Amino acid sequence: MNSTQIKCLSVFTIFAMIGFGPISPGCLIGMYIVLFRPFWFWILTGNLYAKKRLPQTIVEIDTIQTKQTRKKCFFSLVGLFILDIAPVPVTPVVAFAIILSRPKWFYQAVARVYGKGEHKLQGD
Repeated sequence: MNSTQIKCLSVFTIFAMIGFGPISPGCLIGMYIVLFRPFWFWILTGNLYAKKRLPQTIVEIDTIQTKQTRKKCFFSLVGLFILDIAPVPVTPVVAFAIILSRPKWFYQAVARVYGKGEHKLQGD
């Protein structure tokens, strides 16, 4: 487990504790990331996947694929936001699984949202 995983787990533990109300901070931040693609999240993803073998992912900037992925991710986060209204926060549990297992599909989704490939994530 690397230091970025530990920091992310700490943040989502706090989100799980404060997420028992109708607002899910994890979903709101996720929607912000999908809409505005801040550079800090690109760096965070690179650090999260440090020393993990990743598939080759080549995506052109602002293509139809990137826009479709952003729409799918945004509506998925809206769905999680609605589910989080229930008394048990769902988003932090999903985030814990992603942070701990670092699945390839999540890395590929981030690369498609940002319109960047693996080679750019590793050395950007």
